[in-house]
Parts: sequence; C-alpha cells; structure tokens
Amino acid sequence: MPNRMKISIIGTGYVGTVTGACFAELGHHVVFVDISPQRVAGILKGDPGFYEPGIGELLKKNSQRISATEDTKSAVLATDCTFIAVNTPSCADGSLDTTYIEKASEQIGSALRETPGWHTVIVKSTVLPGTIEKILVPALERTSGKRAYVDFGLCTNPEFLKEGCAIEDFLHTDRVIFGVHEEKSQRILEDLYASFSCPKIVTSLKTAEMIKYTSNAFLSTKISFSNEIGNICKALEIDSRSVFEGVGLDSRIGPHFFRSGIGFGGSCFPKDINALIALAKEEQVNPVLLNAVVSVNESQPERMIALLKRHMHDLNHKKIGVLGLSFKPDTDDIRESRAIPIIHSLLSEGSCVMAYDPVAIEHFKTIFPSISYAASAEEVLSSDAVLIVTEWDEFKHLDYREKLVIDGRKIKKAQEEAKIYEGVCW
Repeated sequence: MPNRMKISIIGTGYVGTVTGACFAELGHHVVFVDISPQRVAGILKGDPGFYEPGIGELLKKNSQRISATEDTKSAVLATDCTFIAVNTPSCADGSLDTTYIEKASEQIGSALRETPGWHTVIVKSTVLPGTIEKILVPALERTSGKRAYVDFGLCTNPEFLKEGCAIEDFLHTDRVIFGVHEEKSQRILEDLYASFSCPKIVTSLKTAEMIKYTSNAFLSTKISFSNEIGNICKALEIDSRSVFEGVGLDSRIGPHFFRSGIGFGGSCFPKDINALIALAKEEQVNPVLLNAVVSVNESQPERMIALLKRHMHDLNHKKIGVLGLSFKPDTDDIRESRAIPIIHSLLSEGSCVMAYDPVAIEHFKTIFPSISYAASAEEVLSSDAVLIVTEWDEFKHLDYREKLVIDGRKIKKAQEEAKIYEGVCW
C-alpha cells in the first residue's frame, strides 16, 4: 500500500480539480487553494464550476479527504507537497503569459520561508521548456530565502487529460512523466504514483516540459493532416473516414486522432502549438510544419460555409441552425470551439442563427449574446439548414428527414436521412 500523503493544489480549474479529486480517490488528503471564494465554496459542495463527467461525484465521495481554502500559506504548511495547476494563457504573439504561475510561485515561496522541513513543489501547469528554471526558480528562491533542489524540491509532472474523460485518463493513464533535478522530489512523485502500473519516465525538467508540447503538437498535426487529406478526398468523392480506417490499421501509424472534419479547438491544442511556434521563432527556428498545422485548422471551418453556399447561394436572412457549441462533446468548454468562426461567418452573411448545445449555451452567450438559442436539438431542425459542429451523442438520434444538413463530424443518421447532405471531408 503506497504512503498516504498530504497534497496542496494551487488552482481549482480543470487540471487542478481533476488532479486533486483523483488523488483523493487514491487515498491522499488534498487541500485545494484558489483566490476565488466562489470556487473554494464550490469545491467544498462538490461543484467544480465546470462540466466534466463524474468529477462532482468524485469530490463528494471523497469529501472527508478534501478541504479548500483561499490561504496559500496555510495549505503549504499543512501539506507534504504542492502542485501548481494555475492557468497559463496565451499572449497576443502566441507566447505564454506566465503571470499566474509566477504569482503562485511567489506565494508558495513565502510559505516555504516558514516551512521547517523539506517540501516539494510540483508543476502541473503546462509551461514551455525552460520556464521552471527561468521563472519559477527565481520567484521561489527570492520569496523563500531558500535554495531550490537543496532546501526545497521542485519538479514537473505534466498532465495528459482529455476533456470529457479526464478521470479515466488520470487514473488509467498510458504514461507518467517525472521531470526532476534531484532524488528527493523523484521519490515524492514515485510515492504519489506508486499504485500506477503504466510506464513512468524520469527526465530532466526541460525534457518533461517539451514532452507535453510535443505530444499536443503531434496530435494537432495528425488532425490537420487528416483534414488536408479529407479535403482532397472530398474533391475526389472519397469518404476520408473510410480511408483513415484502413490507414489506421498500420501499427506504425495507429487509428487515433484521424478525425477529418472542421478542425480542433479547446484549451490545449491551439494554445500549445502557438506557444511552441513562438518559442521556435525566438530560438531562430522556422517551424514550417507547425505553421501549416495552424493554417489548415483555421481554414477548415470556412469549408463548412462554402458547402452550405453550394446549396443556399444567398444566406442573408436565412435561418441557419447550429448543433453543438462546445469544442468537443462531454464538456462545456467553448475555448477555440469551431462553432465560433462558423457563427461569425454566418452573421457576416446576414444569416439568422439558432444554436443549441446540451451544456455550453450559457458560456456561448458571453460571446454571442444576440443570436437565438434553442431549448432542444429538435427545435434547431426547424431551420432552413442545419450545421453539425459538435458530435454530441444526442445528435445521433435526431430525425434529419427533409433537411439540408452540412456535417462537420460525420453523424451517420444525418448522412442516411437528410434530403440534402454534405460532409465536410466525405
């Protein structure tokens, strides 16, 4: 049986909350820290403040091992190690804004000044290679008056969570990465993940930081590649999904992420690939392939509008229904959702947009407060044309008969039933 540890987690966003809830499920005691009293209160009630299947239930189930506070110092002093899981948003040039992670480091450092023994700081936030050494070490040492790797531990443990199945991804991950600089922190990570049977890779700090970015860049590349091939297939009247079913059986290639359609969104892929591009340019490297990945992704939603205009030449005053607003199913996250550029284009054409999503409507209203929002998916089907943007399960069971459907996600029932049907890449 692995040692039960006391863990503090700075930041109760998606990554921090999932990480803490899962560690509590494994028997560890977890103290969540956030500057927002609303988030702190939500954690204590089992309400994470975002939609992710099973996370609320996990918080409630393990409530005896979970606490939450706004006080970073008390949390650090009461625990054995501290995870930093704050947001690292993008700057205008694609580089990372390290304001939040630097501030968290300073607060942790102030607490470390009063910590009598060893305490390990573990970076869970996604940061570019070199960030720990350039940003976190100076901030922690300045505010603690102590030396990193000598008086306190500092390491990184990047996350590989997919929204919609994050609990499964955490508890049954295919690998765990330990980016370390000294043995004490490595032993802490080994204890935390002692019950995990997956490969555990020990690397340098910069290597671990780069593994995260390389993973997301490759998956983004695979999606844009499938879309580029899909566009060629569409011109040749070939079903790209069938092509990739055959290609994916090659053990050197694999079937995952060959999802030709309208491109990728979310909080990770667009942000991470743009940050990697910015870093490459800073290092005088021309990231030709990565630039192409972004270019394909940005142009793909416009193909949906072009296909719609094949069948409806003038979109002015036409009622266009949009099914799906979140960037993927089983989440309410709309960051970089492909619905955003699609609806911008429809509005620029003078269309009247009616949109529906099972969980993301309230978030979407902050961007598009003036479009119409349907109470059900069925209501959207009364539109002059229907665009399928997110593959929510309930969209697989609608009645598409007599409808004009432009499909970005390949819903089989729509393909079989619609009076007029166009798939983006098939």
